[in-house]
Amino acid sequence: MNLITRYLSLHVQEFAGAFGRALHQPFGSLMTISVIAIALALPSGLKVMVNNARVLSGSWETAVDFTVYLEMSVDDESARTLARNIEARDDVSRVALVNRTDALADFRAYSGFGEALDVLEENPLPHALVVRPNGGAQGNVAALARELDAMDETALVQLDTEWVERLRSILELARRFVDIATVLLSLAVVVVIGNTIRLEINNRRNEIEVIKLVGGSNGYVRRPFLYLGFCYGLAGGIVAAVTIGVGLSLISYPARSLAQLYDSGYRLVGLSVEQTALLLGSGAVLGWAGAVIATARHLHRIETT
Repeated sequence: MNLITRYLSLHVQEFAGAFGRALHQPFGSLMTISVIAIALALPSGLKVMVNNARVLSGSWETAVDFTVYLEMSVDDESARTLARNIEARDDVSRVALVNRTDALADFRAYSGFGEALDVLEENPLPHALVVRPNGGAQGNVAALARELDAMDETALVQLDTEWVERLRSILELARRFVDIATVLLSLAVVVVIGNTIRLEINNRRNEIEVIKLVGGSNGYVRRPFLYLGFCYGLAGGIVAAVTIGVGLSLISYPARSLAQLYDSGYRLVGLSVEQTALLLGSGAVLGWAGAVIATARHLHRIETT
């Protein structure tokens, strides 16, 4: 138990020492942390925006609604019966009947052709069914539309969901781009921290040589630099999370105002607790990895010279 306590105490001392060395070089540490924060905030911020766009596109349930125009020979009762039968299908969520009388009244009110419609002897508009499939855009909308189009009562099916699929394809492409950017910028974080640790090793070269001469182990020599890289990465992750939060707060009001113009209550969603923890953990791990690579290379060079 004493060995474990001493071991843990030694690590705590090394971590505190690394944190103190970072504070003793405020300008250099600030520059390093800023570069790391930018490298972490860019892909994370893009990921947040892509996720918001995916949530927004997924909330457009009416985007997959399509209209079934019935034959002129279909009367009111037949139209209502047909609407109930279609709504009873497993692949249909809801069916709304647009009566031809109501449709003509709306057309007269909003089209500007009210006087021209007065000369018509009968209503030229058919009954229409607005069908909402189950599963939204993820369901087999085209197959359902084909089946309804094949009915004897159907005159025309109007389906236009291609723009939704295009949007989803664009978002998938953006997600792939963010993934690639995440990998590249993660490598940049490792390089930045590795270079910072390299400079720290060179500055303490004489101290390291003395430690090695008196029998200090490689683990003992590496430990302060590993914790220094850990501190830089963790601090960069914290600054990145704060930067993303501030950025979202700056655009949340304009986004909310835009959503209200479309009668939507949509709100931007920031980093969740899990995503924030992942960002901080990723920064710390990348910092540790950069320090491991730098110490393995440059401490070996000191030993061989």
